[in-house]
Amino acid sequence: MFVTYSMEAVLTRKEQIEKTATALFKRKGYTATSMRDLANALGIEAASIYSHIRSKEEILQRVCFKMADEFFDALDAAESMAGPATVRLQRAIAAHVQVLTQNTEASAVFLHEWRHLSEPLHSNFLALRDKYEARFREIIREGIQRGEFSVPDEKFAVLTILSALNWIHTWYKPEGKMTPTEIAENLSEMLLNGLRN
Repeated sequence: MFVTYSMEAVLTRKEQIEKTATALFKRKGYTATSMRDLANALGIEAASIYSHIRSKEEILQRVCFKMADEFFDALDAAESMAGPATVRLQRAIAAHVQVLTQNTEASAVFLHEWRHLSEPLHSNFLALRDKYEARFREIIREGIQRGEFSVPDEKFAVLTILSALNWIHTWYKPEGKMTPTEIAENLSEMLLNGLRN
């Protein structure tokens, strides 16, 4: 006889708190989620949460910066192979989609709730976002220089691409018609058609 364990069974209490808080932040928003809400969802006393975390913002910080690390790691892997700008941009888009679809709750919090980070975390987060977008701009700039892309403004092109991708968390379902790879391929094709020379 085999014993199966749920994913919850292997999570530490701190991880359970983070996972539950992330779901609540997505559903209710960061500011509307209280520590009492979190305690009720976990089935524990509110006071006992503080033996695992210092504050609600600590959870937000962990989610936002962990997601930022995942986006950068995926982009690093996508850019590790040489190729024309078109191929590198396709890989970068695919990497972005993979991260977004791995955990849609954390993705939603990362994309919408970062505004509630206090300083210096807020500024640090914005600096990372700018650095990430700059990596996409560099790919597009290279594509323009090589005659692969024809766009009047590389910053506008990057914002358009990321804006299109960043709504995936609102409609993606793991059991849906398309896999993350298929979503990335379809979106890449549509978005790149608008850039090609």
